[in-house]
Amino acid sequence: MWALDEQYQTSAGTVAAGRAGQGPDLVLAHGWPWSSFAWHRIIPGLAQHYRVHWYDMPGFGRSQMGGSRPASLDVQGEVFGEMLAAWNLDRPLVIAHDFGGAVTLRAHLLHGRDYAGWVLMNVVAMRPWGSDFFDHVGRHIDAFTGLPPHIHAALVAAYIGGALAHEIAGDDRKELAAPWLTDKGKDAFYAQFAMADERYTAEVEPHFSEARCPTRILWGEDDPWIPLSRGEALAKAMGTDLTPLRGLGHLPQLEDPATVERALHNALEGM
Repeated sequence: MWALDEQYQTSAGTVAAGRAGQGPDLVLAHGWPWSSFAWHRIIPGLAQHYRVHWYDMPGFGRSQMGGSRPASLDVQGEVFGEMLAAWNLDRPLVIAHDFGGAVTLRAHLLHGRDYAGWVLMNVVAMRPWGSDFFDHVGRHIDAFTGLPPHIHAALVAAYIGGALAHEIAGDDRKELAAPWLTDKGKDAFYAQFAMADERYTAEVEPHFSEARCPTRILWGEDDPWIPLSRGEALAKAMGTDLTPLRGLGHLPQLEDPATVERALHNALEGM
């Protein structure tokens, strides 16, 4: 059911998007280095109950790379609001993963976008964030942009694998990596390391308690990138509960789609 058969012009370039299902509007915000493909295994189940909207953020997946504005978190927060406007959504339900958390936090708490309800799953939201490797690449971008294609491909594959607590099904790893293996994708991949700046979450951290909608937090408890303790701190700051996803890592929606789909339905129920 996942497809990107729509295009929209945003302030950061052309965005590829898709929609499916009937019911209350629900928007999916992916993270990095992913794309909307990360949701493809749970979209069919969600679409039985919701009108599901998804898109590849500028600089990601099948959306424009190297657009007129940098694909940094501050810009992505603005573009999220632009996509809600393009879809004519005033108060949708929102599910955010990884840095989609920071994107939707900025859109809601800094740019006044309203949600009917909000689920945050293994999100980038609080400092510090980024692994030692992430920091190392950010300080030595030129050394990595010059890597031969086969070494770059191996690095991308290893980076994606480092997010997992369980192997994912089928060709999902291949599809997650594919956008980053073109010439433009390679540049965009390393550009994200260079643009990473904790001030983008520092600006919203003082406002966590000001969320204007019901909020739930899900967390793969074996996340190798962002520990469960960070999710617990976020839940405390936002005055909500956290539901641990037992034995899952940083990509719960691909590691165990059935479990995550049930958890999302439970979190969204009654919002």
